[in-house]
Amino acid sequence: MNSQEKYTHGHHESVLRSHTWRTIANSAAYLAPRLAPGLSLLDVGCGPGTITVELADTVAPGRVVGVDASAEIITKATGFERPNLEFIVANAYALPFEDDTFDIAHAHQTLQHVADPVAVLRELRRVVKPGGLVAARDVDYAGLIVHPQSHGLDEWLRIYELVHRGNGGEPDAGRRLKAWALDAGFEDVATSASIWNFSDATDREWWGSMWEARVLQSAFAADATGTGIATLAELDAISRAWRAWADTEAGWLAMPHGEIIATA
Repeated sequence: MNSQEKYTHGHHESVLRSHTWRTIANSAAYLAPRLAPGLSLLDVGCGPGTITVELADTVAPGRVVGVDASAEIITKATGFERPNLEFIVANAYALPFEDDTFDIAHAHQTLQHVADPVAVLRELRRVVKPGGLVAARDVDYAGLIVHPQSHGLDEWLRIYELVHRGNGGEPDAGRRLKAWALDAGFEDVATSASIWNFSDATDREWWGSMWEARVLQSAFAADATGTGIATLAELDAISRAWRAWADTEAGWLAMPHGEIIATA
């Protein structure tokens, strides 16, 4: 990682609850039509590996490598065992692979957390074969829509964006992916968008309880209070706002994502 950046969420259990929910269907459907048996794939910022292992199953016997800057999270990911899959700790700015190694490089919710996303995209382009693909998907927090609105959830979004940018990232990355890819030298950039939606009782409880805990227990809480962006009392009020939203039958939330598939 760049010395100016810090992963906003950390790896508290409440964060991993979100990461382990991710699949090709809910997080990489835009890439699915481009996957085929025998392709080699690099998954950058793989986290606990739930998308990575599905990618490995989809392109088998093609080689799949998941990389993450966190040794702690790579240890968790190595619990997935496939003959064509490996996980290693690596720096996205200086990947330990030769030029033109992979058919596809994939990054889900990764570019929003790096200080220089253009440099990372250039590095992904380097390790992808000519004509290969670089695929990325990132959320755009400023586009979040929630009902019913509340002061607590408005404050959550305001504080979250300040903390995220304070850690060197860009919480509204989704809208910037195409521009970053063009700046990285890609000429052929296909774009799309998709939405995570949480509305039924099960989804509200899962998402709401996750953030109810995250705002008080994850790395986000320490950063918010440690930098003076928020007080513990304010975070407690936000936590209670997430609980109230989860308990509201009419509760509805949408999180938009930008997506790119850039041809090397």
